[in-house]
Amino acid sequence: MTEAARIQLLSPRLANQIAAGEVVERPASVIKELLENSLDSGADRIEVDVEQGGIKLLRVRDNGCGIPADDLPLALARHATSKIRDLEDLERVMSLGFRGEALASISSVSRLTLTSRTADAAEAWQVETEGRDMEARVQPAAHPVGSSVEVRDLFFNTPARRKFLRTEKTEFDHLQEVIKRLALARFDVAFHLRHNGKVVLALHQASDAASRARRVASVCGPAFLEQALPVEIERNGLHLWGWVGLPTFSRSQADLQYFYVNGRMVRDKLVAHAVRQAYRDVLFNGRHPTFVLFLDVDPAVVDVNVHPTKHEVRFRDNRMVHDFLYGTLHRALGDVRPEDQLVAPASMTSITQASGIAAGEFAGQNEMSLAASVLEQPQAQQPAWRGAGAGYQTPRAMSMANAAEAQGAYREFFTPLPEVGPAALPESQDDVPPLGYALAQLKGIYILAENAHGLVLVDMHAAHERITYERLKTAMASEGLRGQPLLVPESIAVAQREADCAEEHAHWFRMLGFELQRLGPESLAIRQIPSLLKQAEATRLVQDVLADLLEYGTSDRIQAHLNELLGTMACHGAIRANRRLTLPEMNGLLRDMEQTERSGQCNHGRPTWTQMGMGDLDKLFLRGR
Repeated sequence: MTEAARIQLLSPRLANQIAAGEVVERPASVIKELLENSLDSGADRIEVDVEQGGIKLLRVRDNGCGIPADDLPLALARHATSKIRDLEDLERVMSLGFRGEALASISSVSRLTLTSRTADAAEAWQVETEGRDMEARVQPAAHPVGSSVEVRDLFFNTPARRKFLRTEKTEFDHLQEVIKRLALARFDVAFHLRHNGKVVLALHQASDAASRARRVASVCGPAFLEQALPVEIERNGLHLWGWVGLPTFSRSQADLQYFYVNGRMVRDKLVAHAVRQAYRDVLFNGRHPTFVLFLDVDPAVVDVNVHPTKHEVRFRDNRMVHDFLYGTLHRALGDVRPEDQLVAPASMTSITQASGIAAGEFAGQNEMSLAASVLEQPQAQQPAWRGAGAGYQTPRAMSMANAAEAQGAYREFFTPLPEVGPAALPESQDDVPPLGYALAQLKGIYILAENAHGLVLVDMHAAHERITYERLKTAMASEGLRGQPLLVPESIAVAQREADCAEEHAHWFRMLGFELQRLGPESLAIRQIPSLLKQAEATRLVQDVLADLLEYGTSDRIQAHLNELLGTMACHGAIRANRRLTLPEMNGLLRDMEQTERSGQCNHGRPTWTQMGMGDLDKLFLRGR
């Protein structure tokens, strides 16, 4: 360091411009800060006017409590705020803003005018600043109770920053997204947005469930609400509510994911991981789930002061929050049945208040304990359709023996119901099960069935794959997979590292119902396979499982990926295309789907069935025109 490079204090102007680099990235950043201030002021109506994507003009007007005239110059100073007083306030932050840097940073890179009036003031007052000139000018003005902030010519004095701005449309899209996020967080506030004089958003206050649903539909699109499940659960001081999209309503990008902690929009790695786990075996590869979720917690157990833009938070008990989110969403998705999907999901009653394991109170952190805990209980409460006139009954919890017994009744897959042909459909629609009764099989791939709404098409392999998978998970969670010895052991040739892997993980193979014996450096003998998979190709199945074990490495990683292994087994055990089924077998499959968790998707996230209503069919044939 040269002698001339001495330490010195930065000027207030330069310090504010440096701070602006953290707070003000683009017009959307400005809108975020201004709207958060309006919400913190108690406003229930906010109007936003934008010109040229926010580069030329940003104006935010609210009906909040206002700012006293004497405080207006201080509002534009760094680290000046009315929202916290001491360290105790910082440890229980209830407001959206609290650092006192936003207005100072914005005013350092724009021409800013702040006008405000409190309820007890006879007139409004206005303060102006302009970029490099940090001296605030205060004067009387006309304004109702509340505040208006006008930001003109953003980055007019920092050309290098202005060059990084995108097109008007791109900047406005970012800005509009910020408003949508906040509109979802505060249903009690009306938001109005105009761009270049044209009304873009007009969201009125949403005081009841129906109006809140309308706002969600306005922001996320009506298709989301039609394909979303309402969720609400409270446990251990954590309250989670909102909407989660069905797995079939996934996106190619993570652009419809809104998560709020105490009303603050966050993008948290812990939250993302918990959600990803909950959706793991129901999403198609490369797809992203959709959700609008709100987590309310004690402010003392969450730190919001870990990122300059406050997009990230830190929980005091990460594990408890993770397990709560995972358990709740995993259970909500698992509870979906075909009868639920035949109505608009978001109009259904919120899921029952769960407790214990179903509410996320898990004993272990590893994936196997989580999966086992979640999968232990629900079968005892799952309704099963027992045929016309019998309605729904509650089956016994499916143990390993029950699963094997159910598998072996006919063709070792399903328990056949009495044959119900198309002519035997009951007159009362109430007696028709959700997926109806089978009519025929198409090309050995699809099952055609008639229900109360019209035509149901089922991909029989995908549907049976899910059924087998869920039975394997339940059996594994309850007592491990029971094996069946082979009368004639099968020998297979493998690479030496595969044979070594089989020996190293012999314990895991026994848990999966296999018994492997090493015959030589590059050969194995299969002496036992899982009894649920009697018809599977044992040699190919073992090779696929070995490939998974080699990819995942050590045994603790196997534990985290047991579901993937079971999914591989289920795929091999599922009925194949071009296999002809009788009507009782088809109806048996439909009844199994109605009582199986996540039966709407196969293990790879593909849909297993679809409904074509009479209206859809009439459109195909132009009926009624």
